[in-house]
Amino acid sequence: MTRKVLHIDLDAFFCAVEELHDPSLKGKPFAVGGKSDQRGVVASCSYAARQFGVRSAMPMGQALRLCPELKVIPSRHGQYSAVSKQVMALIDVSPWVERISIDEAFVEVTDLPDSIESIARTLRDRINQTLNLPVSIGAATNKLVAKIANDWGKKQKTGPNPPNTITVIPPGEEAAFLAPLSVQSLWGIGPKSAQKLEGLGIRTIGVLAQTPKETLEALFGRFGPDLRLRALGIDNRPMIVEQIVKSISNEITFAEDLTDEEMLLARFRKLAEKVGQRLRKAALAGTTVQIKLRWSDFTTITRQKTLPSPSNLDHEIFETAALLFRDNYSRGRPVRLIGVGVSNLCPPVRQLSLWDDDQQKEHQLLSAVDELRERYGKDIIRRA
Repeated sequence: MTRKVLHIDLDAFFCAVEELHDPSLKGKPFAVGGKSDQRGVVASCSYAARQFGVRSAMPMGQALRLCPELKVIPSRHGQYSAVSKQVMALIDVSPWVERISIDEAFVEVTDLPDSIESIARTLRDRINQTLNLPVSIGAATNKLVAKIANDWGKKQKTGPNPPNTITVIPPGEEAAFLAPLSVQSLWGIGPKSAQKLEGLGIRTIGVLAQTPKETLEALFGRFGPDLRLRALGIDNRPMIVEQIVKSISNEITFAEDLTDEEMLLARFRKLAEKVGQRLRKAALAGTTVQIKLRWSDFTTITRQKTLPSPSNLDHEIFETAALLFRDNYSRGRPVRLIGVGVSNLCPPVRQLSLWDDDQQKEHQLLSAVDELRERYGKDIIRRA
């Protein structure tokens, strides 16, 4: 399955939060940071200030010389942290969120059915409309290319307004996208490494990708071959999730409210299969099965049941979900949304003496089905 990775970067985050606090700052050159007479530096600056050459990490005295009308605002880190938490909650559409800093994160959305561009637009619009914050997103098949794509996309938009842009690199076009860019655009290459490469005539990532790995190994040791792979747009690093995944769930909102009990149970079975597959892929199992029901009037309930032992088997998840549904469904009442989740997660360790033949066969069968779906798509095989 082709990976779908987003790099999310809030545009001039500290300044954007200050503009929410004081709308008169919008469109004006200002910087957040320390005072110039106390050797302060620029923590963040507005895009209007960047037109004068002001940049983050610049001494505030130098920033004021470049832009005498620059307004300096002291940092309010408590407020930035609070808003950051709101942003991270809005992008929590997948268990695989890697937070890099207060204003930057990776999100892997491989398991979501929508296109990567559609997901990126949804998240950008959600942050724009809910928090009134600008955000730029890079989308690609891995973290390296998504990050570089976002940086490149932001640079293409000039002027006093935040970029608020989306840059998508389709699968298979990673190397072509990277080829004309400077070698310093690549992670792991700083000014000294770039100078060393330029001494050999290697100024672009494309030329770096064509450089024999022996040459790079002589220059950079064991890091050399990895550098060449990065230049080709190859990056297999997994997401580093700070927090332990607490639950795995899937839900569906129907185009039209459903009242047929058998149709609803069929949808519950599909959701249970998705949850089971995601649990097995993450090498997890859980002891608590939860369902979510939303009626046509938007009233929503959740119900849960504890299993005798941790499970990631589709039929065990479905049978528990079906029992909860039947106990809480009023026949004929229109249903707008349903969901299935498993929580209290742990590694799927079982005592072999208690794992009977039927469970063993079921686990082997589901593992084979998972592999087929990974290779050929989710509809290649389905339960009769």
